Amino acid sequence: MFVVDASVVIKWFVPEVRGDAARRWLASPHEYIAPDLLFPEAGNAIWKKVRRGELTADEGQRLAVDLSGVAVESISMRNLMQDAHALALSTGLTVYDAMYVTLAVRLKTQVITADERLTRALAARPMMAGHVRSVEDFTE
Repeated sequence: MFVVDASVVIKWFVPEVRGDAARRWLASPHEYIAPDLLFPEAGNAIWKKVRRGELTADEGQRLAVDLSGVAVESISMRNLMQDAHALALSTGLTVYDAMYVTLAVRLKTQVITADERLTRALAARPMMAGHVRSVEDFTE
């Protein structure tokens, strides 16, 4: 089981840089989990693409429907808040990003992310770096 963040999930639906790497993860037999933050974050990414003219409004709406049915178990953020806030303060991550990392730490797994800023922020922290993995670092 892996935690996936919105930067990966959006690439499952929309052609983007490193989308092939994200789709390799999707095609694998892994189970995925995420804080329920995943859905508004991915929805906001779709909204931005519509606003910038990268997608039509109809395409954005279809993606929103597809996203709501994605095979990712969602976990309430309520019980992650205290640890995510502390992690954000100690690392400089946003609380949003810290939610994903906190969930991965609790589940003793890794966050799969396409967010290079997130991987860089934790690279120098050995206790945390092992819980974050680049989308391009795919293994069966």
